Amino acid sequence: MKKLIYWGLGGVTMALLSFTPKVNQDLLDLQDPTIEDIVKSYKKAISEWPKPNIDYGVKWQEFSPIKTDSAYFTEQDKPNVILGKMLFFDPKLSQSNQISCSSCHDPEMGWSDRRHVALGNNHLQGNRNTISLYNIAERNLFFWDGRAKTLEEQAAGPLGAHHEMAMDVKTLPAKIQALKGYKPLFKNAYGDEKVTYDRIVKAIADFQKTIKSQPSRFDKFLEGKYNALSDEEIYGMHVFRTKARCMNCHSGQYLTDESFHNIGLTYYKRKYEDLGLYTITQKAEDVGKFKTPQLRDLMLTQPWMHNGLFGDLEGVVNMYNSGMHMIDPSAETKLKDPLYPVTDPLLKPLKLTKEEKQALISFLEALSGTKYKMRRPEFPVE
Repeated sequence: MKKLIYWGLGGVTMALLSFTPKVNQDLLDLQDPTIEDIVKSYKKAISEWPKPNIDYGVKWQEFSPIKTDSAYFTEQDKPNVILGKMLFFDPKLSQSNQISCSSCHDPEMGWSDRRHVALGNNHLQGNRNTISLYNIAERNLFFWDGRAKTLEEQAAGPLGAHHEMAMDVKTLPAKIQALKGYKPLFKNAYGDEKVTYDRIVKAIADFQKTIKSQPSRFDKFLEGKYNALSDEEIYGMHVFRTKARCMNCHSGQYLTDESFHNIGLTYYKRKYEDLGLYTITQKAEDVGKFKTPQLRDLMLTQPWMHNGLFGDLEGVVNMYNSGMHMIDPSAETKLKDPLYPVTDPLLKPLKLTKEEKQALISFLEALSGTKYKMRRPEFPVE
């Protein structure tokens, strides 16, 4: 009788296992997965990948590939883009006639300047790192503190700032109007030769929107070319999605949540203090928050962080690995000083191994694919 019961239970168990959904079977197979198992779990449709570690309430999007911009050369031939390109590279938009938008957003330097912080008029330094223009059309707010809602609004910042281009934007239209070479460019773009500030910044914005990343090996992998990434890079992507918790802020097609976070680099009440989003909102909870940068082509845009603190990925990974909560205020300190910044709770000590950190770095390096570097145009000189 006992044998019959055992045989019956065994049969039921086998039947249940045979009908176990494939995804659950995969999980059974990966109870103690090897790196080989993990790599294999990603060489399939994205919908079948292991789910990322995402905290409750966090809005995220799955990875998706970018495509080669097939309309790039057509866009570059549009009159408004041609005008915007000329203005972008022309130093005559500055008070000194020596600084252009491209001084800080250099196409040969990943549309950034490779400096810790920007250098402008009279060699004055700013206090923040220059944000690359790659995929700028996909952003919803601009500057590290999000103070501009459009690219046109953003243009007013560097044009008029005394430590950047130091131009009196009220006199800028007349200055450009006096240059004969710009007359046909404005006419082609707007129908007449009249130069206005709004037309200037709109043309510059139209040009900037054409600056896009080119697909990387990461994109090829997402499209099903599974030999595009090495096993270490694939494992690093898994670490990025899971133990390293990166996807809580860096997800989607451009690997950003388009939001703001305090990652512990405020330097509160110390030299180099920067209160970030708080300077715009005046809300205590925004002290030290900065915009999450997109990670496309990040190997072309170092140094990183709002203050250019890190020039190598090892330093970045080690910082996040620490969790950055060592500088959080005590309850008593916070009560006395409501503005005292607290590191975002999304950051936690990661306890990554040496191998996991190296794999993560390898994956991050694989996100860069842009090789084309735009030539500088011959803008009007008189």
